[in-house]
Amino acid sequence: MAPRANWKGFLRLSLVTCPVALYPATSESEKISFNQLNRQTGHRIKYLKVDADTGDEVPNEDIVKGYELEKGQFIEVTKEELEELALESTRTIEIDEFVDKTDIDPRYLIRPYYLRPDGKVGHDAFAVIRETIGEMNKVAIGRVVLTSREHIIALEPMDKGLVGTLLRYPYEVRSEQEYFDEIQDVKVTKDMLDLAKHIVNQKAGTFDPKKFEDHYESALVELINEKRAGKVIRPKERPKGENVVDLMEALRQSVGREKSTEPTNAPKKSAKKPRKAASGQKEMLMPISGKKRAKETAAKKQPARSQRRSA
Repeated sequence: MAPRANWKGFLRLSLVTCPVALYPATSESEKISFNQLNRQTGHRIKYLKVDADTGDEVPNEDIVKGYELEKGQFIEVTKEELEELALESTRTIEIDEFVDKTDIDPRYLIRPYYLRPDGKVGHDAFAVIRETIGEMNKVAIGRVVLTSREHIIALEPMDKGLVGTLLRYPYEVRSEQEYFDEIQDVKVTKDMLDLAKHIVNQKAGTFDPKKFEDHYESALVELINEKRAGKVIRPKERPKGENVVDLMEALRQSVGREKSTEPTNAPKKSAKKPRKAASGQKEMLMPISGKKRAKETAAKKQPARSQRRSA
């Protein structure tokens, strides 16, 4: 079942309009999360909204938004006043212009959403807008109100729907000059560049998200399982960075190392095997209930365990 829509309204290209729904394209709910606990009791910490001066708890119905003009002086803004702003983008994504995707600076990208027709009507109009964007090989730029703020959204076709990426406003992007001005101007020799290019060619590949593993998430699972098993947790040695004394020699050694790791007519390795569970940790097959990674690990380990039984 698809998650609940974050926004519902209309998509409009000039006089062509259709009802649409906007859904989050990403999720972090599968990641391991922690609760804050009272070390003395082991109980969870509960947060209360209190008056900064009196210390009294304030009920939600008495909490309003305020803009601080100067220290301790606020302009109160009610929910009704915010709703009365009545921006058209609150209910309609109006396509304002079409641009080349390469024109969009990656610093302006925030997060992706899926856009699809809402209900049984409007599929024809949606298809016309989707196909037009695709045929023109452009990205459609519009505006949408999410979480009480208006955002720029860039729309492009994906399968039978559209993917919309929220964009930042210019005032939200810091100037690179603040950070890059002090970088020294260095002349890179042709020999160094050739060696570096050779390393790049040896490491060349195609982008496949399935190849990537969240090593920190894996380490968290391992840590939690070891604590469940009552093992003593010992700090692991941290990797140490090394100062490069001779850059040219470092490049040469890098080229040699990459060559030594290249496969020589060997058959392609199958998918990466999951990390072997520690001995005596049978319950680790499903270490953390409800987490996607734990379920996948269990699914991979189960056949091996059944084979041992049959043996």
